[in-house]
Amino acid sequence: MELLLILPVFMLMLFFIMELGNLAYQTILVNHSAYELARIGSLIAGPRQGGGGGSNMALARQKMKDSLCNMYKNCGLIQMVVSSKFTYPDPQVLATGLTHLNEDMLVELVFPAKLVFPGSKYFLASPPRGRGIRWITVKVRMPIEKPFFQ
Repeated sequence: MELLLILPVFMLMLFFIMELGNLAYQTILVNHSAYELARIGSLIAGPRQGGGGGSNMALARQKMKDSLCNMYKNCGLIQMVVSSKFTYPDPQVLATGLTHLNEDMLVELVFPAKLVFPGSKYFLASPPRGRGIRWITVKVRMPIEKPFFQ
C-alpha cells in the first residue's frame, strides 16, 4: 500500500530532475550556438575591402542565418535578432589624435526547447503549457573586427 502512495510522487520528482538536466543541456547548447553565430557575424561584418565604408551587416545576417540552419533542423522556429552598437573610441587610436569607434554585434536567440518527460512537462513549460515547450532566450555581445587604417 505504501508503494502505491509513494511511487507517483517519487516518479514525478525523478522526471522533474531529469527534465532540469535536459533544460540545462539545451541551454548550454543554445549559449554555444549564439556565441558561434556572433563570432561568425563579427568576422564577416567588418569593413569592406580597402577599409572604406561601414559594417557589412546584411551579409553577416545572411551568413548567420545560413549557419543557424546548418546547426538546427528547426531553424524556422528559432528567432534570431541581430543588431550592432557603437561603443567607446579606441584609446590607442585617440593617442594619435584620430578617432576610431569600436562596434559590437548583439545577437539574441529565442530557442524553443522541447520538454520530454511527463508531469514535469506541464510545470516547466512556457505558456501555453499544453505544447510542452520552454522558450530559452540567450543574448551575446561580440566586438566587430575593424582594423584601424590611417
